[in-house]
Amino acid sequence: MEYLGYFASIIIGISLGLIGGGGSILTIPILVYLFKVNPEQATSYSLFIVGLTAMSGSYSHYKMGNLKLKSALYFAIPSVISILIIREVIFPQIASTLFSIASYSVSKDFLIMIIFSVLMITAAISMIRKNQPEIKGAETNYIQLSFIGFIVGIITGFLGAGGGFLIIPALLFFAKLPMKQAVGTSLLIISINSSIGFAGDLYIGTPINYPFLLGVSGMALLGMVLGSQLSKKIDGTKLKPIFGWFVLVMGFYIITKEVLF
Repeated sequence: MEYLGYFASIIIGISLGLIGGGGSILTIPILVYLFKVNPEQATSYSLFIVGLTAMSGSYSHYKMGNLKLKSALYFAIPSVISILIIREVIFPQIASTLFSIASYSVSKDFLIMIIFSVLMITAAISMIRKNQPEIKGAETNYIQLSFIGFIVGIITGFLGAGGGFLIIPALLFFAKLPMKQAVGTSLLIISINSSIGFAGDLYIGTPINYPFLLGVSGMALLGMVLGSQLSKKIDGTKLKPIFGWFVLVMGFYIITKEVLF
């Protein structure tokens, strides 16, 4: 299973490199089901893996002129605030066992995986739907952009997910960025959010297996390099529906596995 996990980690980077999101959607299932990491710790590991990989990708897009720093900061600053509130204040207060009915208990790990599977299904539907046309010539709505940034931070904080499937539409419709700039700017935002979220976990003493984490991250970085090169030849938007169907199947698989087994 570990060899399959390392191979699957490459796909995390390829997804981020090609379509600017979707990597974190795969990271949690890979960590939990292939590497047998418990879901709570997997959210911390996901923040590091996705943050490091996205940082590499954002640098590549910076060299191509695809980063819009002002839009990134208006999105990232409120996002970071909500991440820190969730990771450092709310998340540690959630009990390991939420409640019990007869002999059946609902745990924090179960809740994480169920919410994450719902997120996967939502993201999949977003990717499968026909792409909306880019909006050009209008002014950037920074207030709405910041509000969505705060909401995405809640998702990132609770699930360790970068939120690329929400960030890119926000940059397209509220920052009025072309698709390639939305992808590059999304990677920068994901790297900021994930890095600060992981730093917060280190601050509160979350145990980290660094050799393992660096190994998985290295494979994801390899995938990012491949994805960035492929993005020059392949239109990532054409691949999003295919990837979306895969994520949709995975989302329903997780719900089935967690509820029935």
